[in-house]
Amino acid sequence: MQTLSPPVPTPTPETAEVGIVRRKTRPVPVGSITIGGGYPVAVQSMINEDTLDVAGAVAGIRRLHEIGCEIVRVTVPSMAHAKAMAEIRETLERTYQPVPLVADVHHNGMKIALEVSKYVDNVRINPGLYVFEKPKADRTEYTQAEFDEIGEKIRETLEPLVISLRDQNKSMRIGVNHGSLAERMLFTYGDTPEGMVESALEFIRLCEDMNFYNLEISLKASRVPVMIAANRLMVKRMDALGMDYPLHLGVTEAGDGEYGRIKSTAGIGTLLAEGIGDTIRVSLTEAPEKEIPVCYGILQALGLRRTMVEYVACPSCGRTLFNLEEVLQKVRAATSHLTGLNIAVMGCIVNGPGEMADADYGYVGKQPGFISLYRGRDEVTKVPEDQGVSALIDLIKSDDRWVDP
Repeated sequence: MQTLSPPVPTPTPETAEVGIVRRKTRPVPVGSITIGGGYPVAVQSMINEDTLDVAGAVAGIRRLHEIGCEIVRVTVPSMAHAKAMAEIRETLERTYQPVPLVADVHHNGMKIALEVSKYVDNVRINPGLYVFEKPKADRTEYTQAEFDEIGEKIRETLEPLVISLRDQNKSMRIGVNHGSLAERMLFTYGDTPEGMVESALEFIRLCEDMNFYNLEISLKASRVPVMIAANRLMVKRMDALGMDYPLHLGVTEAGDGEYGRIKSTAGIGTLLAEGIGDTIRVSLTEAPEKEIPVCYGILQALGLRRTMVEYVACPSCGRTLFNLEEVLQKVRAATSHLTGLNIAVMGCIVNGPGEMADADYGYVGKQPGFISLYRGRDEVTKVPEDQGVSALIDLIKSDDRWVDP
């Protein structure tokens, strides 16, 4: 299980060129995890078991948590599901350990959300579905009076939940989806990022009026450009309004396989590289466990988390002195359980010491039939090719940086 370290200082302008300067946000608690406030970007996912199946839900939560998912979301579509969360939480604490839990509540779920707030650390609501608005085919405008009337109805249903979460020092995610905007937002702003942002701001203002600030915001879409535009606009509007709420990033309904991973990386990675985002979920049409490696891969590639070995390897070319693909797989198989190391595998001296200057260890084809091993920029030893991997392990052990699998 990966654990969060305390906040790290934001890079100064002098160091900004070698690191991402994250947007400053307020810390928001989700159980033992803190979102925002300079803490590492947290990884989330969602079980696909029915919450009424207590044993199945507990098992699904454990599977995710044990492989590094720091916050686990469960769907709560009915009052029976909400009450089941009490047993799920108790079972986790009795047989495993406390896990930061989020309840996903949709469709006029005021009573459901209020009940489940007793048993989870965070409640996610969807502004577009929180209060039902019946479309009118002949509508020509939404008056301010109608906006105010619906706003007051939202306040009435939201207030008990806000008070419950506020008094327990728990949190709420205001989760806007591009595909489920409220009728008045669609009519006024169209199916646009602006409508998504205004939907979130409406709920933020209501929460602030009730002195509740433990909020995280998400604006998700299945189209990457829409997701990116909505989050950029949200940051711009929050900055102008003096708001500092953390953002949850995700490309919803990204699909499966390679393209689902590419879509998620394009959306999440783009924003993280701009310093936007405090927690992420990769939404794949696959087993939830498949999402976690993608999350950590994105964070590692951007230098935001170090949870695995970073491998640097050159592409094969005519200069390569060994089967680069085969050797890289051997090195990876022997060392992938380690944490926080940079290991470079280079097929020739041209791409050797210079290209791997930032690596902790280098494995270089410098002479036919032999491997040169480096510690940083310094060559340490040269061994026959068939001894390369074992010699690399010995070198790491000699530096007391090895742990057994």
